[in-house]
Amino acid sequence: MAQLILLRHGLSQWNNANLFTGWVDVPLCKEGIEEAEKAGQVIKDKPIDIVFCSVLIRAIMTAMIALADHSSRKTPVIQHTRGEMARLGKIFSEKALKNTIPVFLSEALNERMYGSLQGLNKQETREKYGDEQVHLWRRSYATNPPDGESLKDTCARAIPYFESTIMPHLQAGKNVFISAHGNSLRAIIKYIEHFSDDAIAQFEIATGIPRIYEMKEGKLTLLE
Repeated sequence: MAQLILLRHGLSQWNNANLFTGWVDVPLCKEGIEEAEKAGQVIKDKPIDIVFCSVLIRAIMTAMIALADHSSRKTPVIQHTRGEMARLGKIFSEKALKNTIPVFLSEALNERMYGSLQGLNKQETREKYGDEQVHLWRRSYATNPPDGESLKDTCARAIPYFESTIMPHLQAGKNVFISAHGNSLRAIIKYIEHFSDDAIAQFEIATGIPRIYEMKEGKLTLLE
């Protein structure tokens, strides 16, 4: 039976600095790299046919590090679909091609875009706007931060992408690995597990810990 692995990226340099990150393209910190390595040991022996990531480097780093010691010994290769990279980055060896895992990147899987909060210190923002307001921006389902996205907005892009692009692979029996972000993964979990708006707003996903589902009778079921 096909399996789906969800993994929130490891700690980034801005997570460590307590800054709002959103779509700012910040890499993992040392601890985040270690989290990705540990996640890789959890999924080391799980077959993986295809990988999906956001376009942000912290999610891409997490996927690549987690797959570095995969038992298949296959090479994860980013599939460029536009421009010169798509035209010139083709593999012409059938043997090499068989020893790759295709990795697709999409902005649909990006973190919430935090608007004019991006780069601000979270504690300083609380001191300026108050705990209640910052809590609403961070944890409510439909409240937007200034010039940014709500969780509802993130669901509006992540869920259709999951339905149209990722689910068909699972339905075809392929094993899928998604490396993304707290909010884009919450959107997918909301869809899979039928969370209410209020429940998903309070749901937390730990960094660097794989969440694994199995496809049974056309439905995804969380493995304990």
